[in-house]
Amino acid sequence: MGGDTPVVVAARRTPIGTAGHAYKELTVDRLAAPVIAAVAADVPGRRIDDVMLGNCMGPGGNVARVAALAAGLGHEVPGLTVDRQCGSGLAAILLAGQAVRAGESDLVIAGGAESASTAPLRMFKGDSEPYARAPFTPSGHPDPDMGPAAEALAAAYGIVRDRQDAYACRSHARALAARQSGLFEQEIVPIGERRDDQRPRPLRATSLARLPAAFVREGTVTAGNSSPVSDGAAAVALVPERLRAGLPGMRLVAGAVAGCDPELPGWGPVPAIRRVLARTGVDMGRVAAVEIVEAFAAQVLAVTDALGLDPLGAGDERVCAGGGALALGHPWGASGAVVVTRLFSRLVRAGAPPGTLGLAAAAVGGGMGVAALFEVV
Repeated sequence: MGGDTPVVVAARRTPIGTAGHAYKELTVDRLAAPVIAAVAADVPGRRIDDVMLGNCMGPGGNVARVAALAAGLGHEVPGLTVDRQCGSGLAAILLAGQAVRAGESDLVIAGGAESASTAPLRMFKGDSEPYARAPFTPSGHPDPDMGPAAEALAAAYGIVRDRQDAYACRSHARALAARQSGLFEQEIVPIGERRDDQRPRPLRATSLARLPAAFVREGTVTAGNSSPVSDGAAAVALVPERLRAGLPGMRLVAGAVAGCDPELPGWGPVPAIRRVLARTGVDMGRVAAVEIVEAFAAQVLAVTDALGLDPLGAGDERVCAGGGALALGHPWGASGAVVVTRLFSRLVRAGAPPGTLGLAAAAVGGGMGVAALFEVV
């Protein structure tokens, strides 16, 4: 292991709230600042070289810099805001890792934040109505909304409705069990009076089966097996191995971003994960923990099927063992950092032995995927 190998030595997140509810009046910088401050407090006495945050729909103005100042880090700490849509939080962590690996930074706080509740409406000059979202591709290329894209992925890879509903039930049940067991307590930074994620609840397959298709007539993707629009933030601290000073953590072994057909953006994690595994020579069977942003049950199952994983099979605890975005919520720019925080809790806080491998991944609108491989040190 090289002296400048990046290591995640701290990881925190907010409770995740459903848009328009728990944090309906909190701007994105006010969500991010407490998490940044908590991560900084976890590595006291060190100079912070930069703050890098993913964000998709915020007000601009460099959210990372605004949040760093709001967190009390001081004028000398800069900030960089990253937009890779739903992979932004993980992309920011990979960028931070590159800065550390290059020897240019000794401590970077990186992650993501999203406030769908307060995101500004945007319109082009001369238009009378705001647009729903910016285009993910240029004219002439497929640019589906995420719901219909998940439906197309389910059809392309034969992910039937029953499996999607079963996976949604699994995500909620595991999130509730993790919360009741106290597995979220050390990673969560309370926001006001809220200390728990807002959304997880008991689900029954019979209830989910009654829900209508949400995006395509006679389709299989419903409100019950899709993640909700959400607010939240997450961040980690990365330092070089030479400055780890005995702190437990996860070495960032490798990361990758890959493109795929923009008509099926949910497929993106597959080429990204395969690239990471090929680059490192690691077989999927060696990976002990996998955290995938659960945008849609159909998307997670298409990816896990392709990778030879079976999260619905008996005894396979590797994929999102404490639930995922289907249960917790999907704050777009933050979700990629939330899965790294979950991985940190599953491996480092749980005392996994050195050498244990974990994988984080997210699909990205426009036809991309981002993935990172970590190793306990």
